[in-house]
Parts: sequence; structure tokens; C-alpha cells
Amino acid sequence: MTAADALRHGTAALEMAGVPNPRLEARLLLGHATGLSREAMLRDPSLPVSGPAFDALLARRAAREPLALILGRQEFWSLSFEVSPATLIPRADSEAVVDAALDAAPDRAASLRVLDLGTGSGCLLLAVLSERAGAWGLGIDLSGEAAGLAARNARALGLASRAAFVCGDWDAPLRGLFDLVLSNPPYIETAAVAGLMPEVARHEPMRALDGGPDGLREYRRILARLPALLAPGGTAVLEIGEGQARPVGDLAAAAGLRQQGLRRDLAGIPRALSARAPG
Repeated sequence: MTAADALRHGTAALEMAGVPNPRLEARLLLGHATGLSREAMLRDPSLPVSGPAFDALLARRAAREPLALILGRQEFWSLSFEVSPATLIPRADSEAVVDAALDAAPDRAASLRVLDLGTGSGCLLLAVLSERAGAWGLGIDLSGEAAGLAARNARALGLASRAAFVCGDWDAPLRGLFDLVLSNPPYIETAAVAGLMPEVARHEPMRALDGGPDGLREYRRILARLPALLAPGGTAVLEIGEGQARPVGDLAAAAGLRQQGLRRDLAGIPRALSARAPG
């Protein structure tokens, strides 16, 4: 089988399975199975390739396993992150949180203390640290496997000296105050989780998706703790779901925080809410 034949076969198989962008994903899977770059395949489409390894990857993707989990990596903020079933896969929507956090801390050299609640792969914290050379961060996750994954990502990105990751709950008593708190908590309503696309509902951790009956359960817990975690004048940036800007803003106000603004994602949906502590 040539590379061109394999690409046609893979595209047809993924299209039949209802996978979006079947040609692009088939090419990425073929490259992963064979080690061939896109340039090599374009330069010589007649290159011979081995079918079984590619077919095994196609079968996983046709069963709607996320491409990132098959490849083991996902790009976020132009950085490459290792991913696993222990965490949410980083999404472009979450870059709105990073944008808002960097706006809240414009001094690139400032000595910032950053806390990431529910760190997952570490993508939010590590993206911020990559842009703020004077910052140090702590990531917390309920999953020890997730905390370990985030630590590996920090080492791979050369940020391990400025980042620490621990296993714990986000309303556990933490010591110290932080200039910047980040969080992408579970915010999907329980009844809506089963209706998510199969890549998400079947393969991403339920604890990172299910936000309770109204989707606001974890915001209540986090915002109740923030006054004790934020330094005077510190900022919290929370990822929010569609339609949640007002209720989460109300919860922030009830906690004594002043809403600073909303950042929209690429689809124009309010995705990151910033709130500031007094002082």
C-alpha cells in the first residue's frame, strides 16, 4: 500500500464513521503510524507504508476515541502538551482564560504567585508561566495521575523550576495568598453530559465535566474559597460555559469580588470571567 492509497482508505473510513475533517485526521494518523511527515508524503505519494498499524489507529478513531488521546499530544497556546484519559483535552476555547490572565498581569517580569485549581494537563498554568518569566505557579488536581501528567508537561516545556503540582481538592485549606487564580471547573449540567459528542462523553473524565444539576456546583465551592486565596487586588479568571456569565458573576459578587470583564472565545461566546479582590 502506498501513502496515497492509505490516505484515501483512511479518509473514506473516517468519513463513514462521521468523524469531522476526515482527510486531515487520516493524514495525522498515517504520519503517527509510519513516522512520515506531511512533506514526505506530499513529495512522494508512492512511498510504501505498512497497513496494520494504520488500520489499528483508524479503528480507534472510527470508534470516536479523541484524536489527541490516540496521538498522545495536543497543542495549546502554541505549546505541545502530553494528554491522557486522566484529564480534559486542552481546547482552543480555554485560551480565552490565558488571554484574560495575561491582561490582568501585564508586567512580564513581575514576581507573580499563580494558583491553578483543577489543573488537569497543566495547560492554563504553564501557558501563563511561559509568558511571564517572573511568575511561579501551583497546580492542584483531585487526580494524582493528572498532577503527575502536569508535572511531566512542566519538565518538557522547561518550566519545572517555576511550577509545582499536588493532588488535592480545591476547597481544601491552602496556605498563602496568590496574585492570580485560574480555574476551568466542571460546568456541564448533569443532565446534559450524556448528550455531549461521543469523544467527550465516552473518553474524558466525568469528574472534569459534570458541574451538578445547574452546572454551577463547583463555582459555588471555588468562589467561597477565593477571598481567602487572593492577595489584595489579586485576580481570579474562571472558564465558564455558555449562558453562565451572569450566574457566575453573581456568585463572584456575593463572595465580595468585583467583576472585571468577560473574554470571548473564537466563536464569540463569553468564555472567561475575571474578578478582582478588594485592595
